[in-house]
Amino acid sequence: MELIIAVIGGLLLGGIGVFIFKKIQDDAQKKSASLEAERILNRAKAESAKIDKDSKARAKDFEARARKNAEVEIQKQRSQLKNKETQLERRLRELDEIQKSKAQESDRELQKIKNTQEKLQITENRIKENEHKLQDHLGELKTKLERVAQMTTDEAKRTLTDALEADVRKESAVKIEKIEKEAEKEAETKSKKILATAIARFASEYTSEKTVSVMALDSEEMKGKIIGREGRNIRTLEALCGVDLIVDDTPEAVVISGFDAVRREMARRTIAKLMEDGRVHPARIEEVVDKVRIDLAKSIQEEGEKACLELGLPNVHIELIKTLGSLKYRQSHTQNLLFHSLEVAYLAGNMASEMGLNVKIARRAGLFHDIGKAIEHTVEGSHAFVGAEYCKKYGESEEVCHAIRAHHNEELPHSLLAHIVQAANILSNSRPGARRPGMDNFIHRLQELESIANSFDGVLRSYALQAGKEVRVFVESSRVTDGQSSLISHDIVRKIEREMPHLGQVRVVVVRETRSVDIAR
Repeated sequence: MELIIAVIGGLLLGGIGVFIFKKIQDDAQKKSASLEAERILNRAKAESAKIDKDSKARAKDFEARARKNAEVEIQKQRSQLKNKETQLERRLRELDEIQKSKAQESDRELQKIKNTQEKLQITENRIKENEHKLQDHLGELKTKLERVAQMTTDEAKRTLTDALEADVRKESAVKIEKIEKEAEKEAETKSKKILATAIARFASEYTSEKTVSVMALDSEEMKGKIIGREGRNIRTLEALCGVDLIVDDTPEAVVISGFDAVRREMARRTIAKLMEDGRVHPARIEEVVDKVRIDLAKSIQEEGEKACLELGLPNVHIELIKTLGSLKYRQSHTQNLLFHSLEVAYLAGNMASEMGLNVKIARRAGLFHDIGKAIEHTVEGSHAFVGAEYCKKYGESEEVCHAIRAHHNEELPHSLLAHIVQAANILSNSRPGARRPGMDNFIHRLQELESIANSFDGVLRSYALQAGKEVRVFVESSRVTDGQSSLISHDIVRKIEREMPHLGQVRVVVVRETRSVDIAR
């Protein structure tokens, strides 16, 4: 126990001794640090005082140098300004001298002008006096001449003028007659040569009349499919395509009858498509007709592009190409209008080359001269003016448009190109085998029949069939009742009798069809 107390007491004494030693050591370090800080502070103050003294000395030195430089620069500027003032004063003196010299020279010139004006005035007065004397002298001479010739001056002028005019008229008449004879002879020879050369360079096929197409079938079984149950298929085909289908005893063939070649072609392509898969029913027929109509439009565009490519005509608007291609299915006096347009283009180009004109412009005007016939049924006016406006709308030049307007003399031609297109059109129309007016009149009568039927309210579309002996009229079932159908057929018959009495017997068939369609989902 005592040992423990002794150990604890030793430890306490040792701790107290360590604490006292540490305290003494810390106080010594603090005193040393204080003395070091004081020395650093004194040294910094001394350096600061030295720097302040140096900076003041430098500032005084810089200020002295700057003042000295400024005074030198000011002295230099004053010297330059003085030199400038001296030069300016010298220049002013020179200008004053020049101005005085110019003023003196101007005074001398004014004096000269004044002297010249006085001389001119004197000369002018003398001329006037001489003119008065001359007039008096001429009057005396005129009086003497009138007395000698026994006629006045006006009478002498008229006599001389009449004599000269008579001689000139006689001589002019002789020369004009001679020139006209030579011109007629030369023009006749040259025109014959040009036309003969143009025709010789171009050969065209003859036109044949055709209002029916014979469609070959794979088998007799196809006839039954085309007719369908109770004739539904054939009626749908005829209604959608606007043709008359004749299924007679001719083996493996069906006759497509219609005056519109576009409709016949649509029916032919539709039947060919139906024959490929063998499925024939009204819904399928409608589907195929829609597809064929799109394909036919594409084919028409290709025909227009082919014509432009064949003639070497670039930069033709796509709408003009489409309308041009549709001419393949239009006829005038049984003459195919696309082939006719190509003929006129070739002939016009040949004549233009013989005359040294622009061949491509001539071909362009010839190709488009009848394009109005493809759209004249949609707008008012003659096909020449309609076609010219249509071409102008799609970027054709005024030269080409004028040739189109003037090719039937509906506008007087005032260019060589217009005369060339006119001549080429006449050549194409009048060559042997080109036209047969009888067929054109026949087609015109069929178009009139359809137009009469379409003029009645509620009519969807109508088709003239059987060479104009039947008119098939399709009406809207939602607007026309069964009783009204009979009235419409009666009214159409009366209008045909009134407006086209020479046609003979015409059968009018009004078709009213009701369809109920629903979809199971």
